Amino acid sequence: MKRFSFSSAHGQWRSWVMVSIAWLVMFGAGPALSAEDDKLDLQVRQLWQLIDYVAVDYAGAVSGGQVTNAGEFKEMREFTATIRERLKSLPARDGREQLAQQSQLLETAVSQQADAARVAQLAHTLANQLLAAYPVPIAPKAVPDIARGAALYQEQCGACHGAAGHGDGPAAAQLDPPPVAFTDAARARARSLYSLFEAISQGVGGTAMPSFATLSPEDRWALSFYVGTLAYPEATRQAGARLWKQDPTLRDRIPDLETLVRQNENELSTDLGASRASAVLAYLRATPSALVQETGVALARARLHQSIAAYESGNKQEAARLALSSYLDGVEPIEPRLAARDEKVLRRIEGVMAEYRARIERGATPAEMREQLAAVEAVLNDASNVLDQGNTGAATTFIASFTILVREGLEALLLVVAIVAFLRKSGRQELMPYVHGGWISALVAGGVTWLVARYLIDISGASRELTEGYASLFAAFILLTVGLWMHQKSVAGHWQRYFQNNLSGILRGRSAWLLAGLAFLMVYREVFETILFYAALGSEGNGAAALAGFVAGSAVLALTATAMLKFSARLPIAKFFSVSSIFIAVLAVVLAGKGAAALQEAGILSVQTLPLPRIELVGLYPSVQTLLLQAIVALAAIVGFAYNARSARQRSSTDAMAPH
Repeated sequence: MKRFSFSSAHGQWRSWVMVSIAWLVMFGAGPALSAEDDKLDLQVRQLWQLIDYVAVDYAGAVSGGQVTNAGEFKEMREFTATIRERLKSLPARDGREQLAQQSQLLETAVSQQADAARVAQLAHTLANQLLAAYPVPIAPKAVPDIARGAALYQEQCGACHGAAGHGDGPAAAQLDPPPVAFTDAARARARSLYSLFEAISQGVGGTAMPSFATLSPEDRWALSFYVGTLAYPEATRQAGARLWKQDPTLRDRIPDLETLVRQNENELSTDLGASRASAVLAYLRATPSALVQETGVALARARLHQSIAAYESGNKQEAARLALSSYLDGVEPIEPRLAARDEKVLRRIEGVMAEYRARIERGATPAEMREQLAAVEAVLNDASNVLDQGNTGAATTFIASFTILVREGLEALLLVVAIVAFLRKSGRQELMPYVHGGWISALVAGGVTWLVARYLIDISGASRELTEGYASLFAAFILLTVGLWMHQKSVAGHWQRYFQNNLSGILRGRSAWLLAGLAFLMVYREVFETILFYAALGSEGNGAAALAGFVAGSAVLALTATAMLKFSARLPIAKFFSVSSIFIAVLAVVLAGKGAAALQEAGILSVQTLPLPRIELVGLYPSVQTLLLQAIVALAAIVGFAYNARSARQRSSTDAMAPH
């Protein structure tokens, strides 16, 4: 640690002064400042509540320009005068002059018996300006617990307001004025959740409504949210759920809890229309968790709509970033669960979203982008329907479990078996522990990686794709090198002498560790994704069926390994090298395609799609980049094999011409 020294007495004195000032600020002036801040916050909150009260209750005093309740109208005039005076008592700040002007407009409108909608609009504008000039925390710190709010309501409020909120509780008849009916649609349209929170926190003067400040803020917010749902029937909430799910632009209008608690139906209806505003607020008040970092299909859809907006405004770079985020942050996390239920839908999503990104890269017209967006939306709707279904049946879970293990494990198994067979053929069984240690370590590392990602850190979709992409390309390079080497030995005229003289020197030391590393890399590449798939299956239930599928898949892999080892044992060593070299070269081509596709999904490689089928088993992805890279690897293998064959013929010709 770096140390600071003060070489002079003056420096030491100045340091002590600074420390003393800091001490006074933290432990002396701090509480005083905090008390002043708390006092101002309380002033602002009470003033806001008074303004909101005018916005909501003025309609009960004046209708059609005529006073319908003289007592209420007198109260409204008193309240607007009080608002004007209290605004003057607030500390000077930018915006206070505008607040004074707005309050004067409100007071004049009330005195002139203006229309209720006009008064409500002036009051809400004043309330919003107040919070802009004198900010106070007005949002819950966490998502309110609606069930907790329902229990608190029956315990604290039901006696007056009634069990269902109709204002008809057992004690209602003795109260003057009577308790509010929370089911009153007209009042509900003008009421925000924040106004309910303030009424619960501070009470309502001139009524029997007491303060519930003894409840924790969390409980008061839970109670506010529950009360805010009482005016809406279940059908309205369900309609809101459908709207929220289908229209990503609503997320831009109500992005967070703070916006939600300040929003009332009358204000929102100017943008959305009355029925949509009612439905959306009904849903969000009953399900506030929908606002907390949406994931999956909803997030993917929202990012896509932001992307198209950026593209149409001319910001191509931002459009590309949002399109990539739509896949990596929205689709990638739900891939295992979606693949376990309907893998065809997942592959369609990958295809149409790749085409969407490709159109951005080549500068498609807005009409073409909208056309592709519609295609993506259709597939995302299919995915949403698949995920919204109940848990999968036992038979489906078994098939998914079996298919996942066989598909993901086959590539790694084939390579490991090829290495084991190679060591057996060459008589180097003492090197087996290196290979077995490699693939066993990969299983352990995959499990540890999953635990870390599950409980300690969040491994993003981009990180997973990058890991898979770079690992695949590196493995493809190594396999191509090994394949060419094996082919060279298979066509050598004197392979027996080669093995006797050279193999023992090659397969030791660093080369043995290379085999272990190759086994580790191939298995680790598959095991993490496999674990994610099984985690998704576990969340679907049917654990016995998933286990049965795992056992059946393991049995198939074991039988495949046994058959390959027996087949390779019967092959002459030259033939074995020839077959193995071709197999490894083909595997290198497959991995090159998979690696390039993963880097495309991570946004590292560009995407130019082609009208070809997508066949993941052989690494065929319909894009120019993946096919070009595979063609390069395949061409390198073909050229290398041809060179090996030609060199072997030349050596054979030279040996034949040499004197014996």
